[in-house]
Amino acid sequence: MIEREIAPRLVELFRQYPFVTVTGPRQSGKTTLCRATFPDLAYVDLDAPDERDFATSDPRRFLGRFGGGAILDEVQRVPELLSYLKVLGDEDGGNSLFVLTGSQQFGLSEAIGQSLAGRTALLRLLPFSMDERLRAGASATVDDILHSGFYPRIHDRKLEPRQALGDYFETYVERDVRRVGEIHNLSAFRRFVRLCAGRVGQLANLTSLGADAGVSRVTARNWLTVLEASYIVFQLRPFFSNIRKRLIKTPKLYFYDVGLAAYLIGIEHAGQLATHPLRGALFENAVVAEALKHRFNHGRRSNLSFFRDSRGLECDLLYENGDGIAAVEIKSGATIASDYFSALRRVAAVLPRVTRRIVVYGGEDRQERSDGEVVPLHRLQDTLREIDSA
Repeated sequence: MIEREIAPRLVELFRQYPFVTVTGPRQSGKTTLCRATFPDLAYVDLDAPDERDFATSDPRRFLGRFGGGAILDEVQRVPELLSYLKVLGDEDGGNSLFVLTGSQQFGLSEAIGQSLAGRTALLRLLPFSMDERLRAGASATVDDILHSGFYPRIHDRKLEPRQALGDYFETYVERDVRRVGEIHNLSAFRRFVRLCAGRVGQLANLTSLGADAGVSRVTARNWLTVLEASYIVFQLRPFFSNIRKRLIKTPKLYFYDVGLAAYLIGIEHAGQLATHPLRGALFENAVVAEALKHRFNHGRRSNLSFFRDSRGLECDLLYENGDGIAAVEIKSGATIASDYFSALRRVAAVLPRVTRRIVVYGGEDRQERSDGEVVPLHRLQDTLREIDSA
């Protein structure tokens, strides 16, 4: 088993809170992480009908079995249990009681906000980071990364990505979508998700998405909410400040796992990606998701954004820390052109807080240049650690 980068933070927070809640996509490794980190805790899967029925019908007795604490997996399946956990935590008065996991972002967060506010720490576990993927023995070649993605099971068990990602998507549609979104037109929803995959890195134009999928803008908005709630897609917010410029206010759309996005646009093997028109967009998705994983794996919330003004000046990613902003340009090519830094220079002139200019590219070598830094995707985490420690 690959030790997950988030594990030390999970241990630290469990010492400080009565409860820790770990959310994230299905098959991101939540159960494996929690059971490996806390091997002495009892484990209950609330997806199991008998355990779910017990927890629903007699929650006090259900929880009474776990005097030494427990891991409650997929706790969003019994949201009413959270109120009883609150009472139990208040009566106990100590920390390190229960670890909760869930795969539904918004519904679980709302239930926790109502019942366990101030009593639980919240962590988000996404699929493997680049470092974790490499430790699992997976290829560092860009096209292989974009094709196979980062879901742990694919790399732990050496699965064929097209089959594994296809099974993942079909299971997701048939199981979670029906449960979360009450979506009845599954064929239209599948078409909508594939359209989203074809627009990674683009502004989330709901009117256009809905029209192409054959549904209304309202339905498109609702379906996008379902995809966000179940950790399939996320939106990158635009940068906003009081600078005197007209800035774009629409977020950009990305998938939590680039391999799933590649599968959905019809990529069947890594060789297709070399000349594919969406290779650059998929590479951008991988870089942005990597930065997001870095934040989450250290127990931090997203501080990511992008910059675009009405005249077309753009920066793919802004990564903020306490001392400034790292402006990141993303290029999938393996050769660095001098004009890659031109937009970064112009953005830095507009945003005085920009302290680092970085180009993440599809090559192998990390370089220091007069205009900024050149970083390969597989070394991005090293750079983000440096930014955080500055």
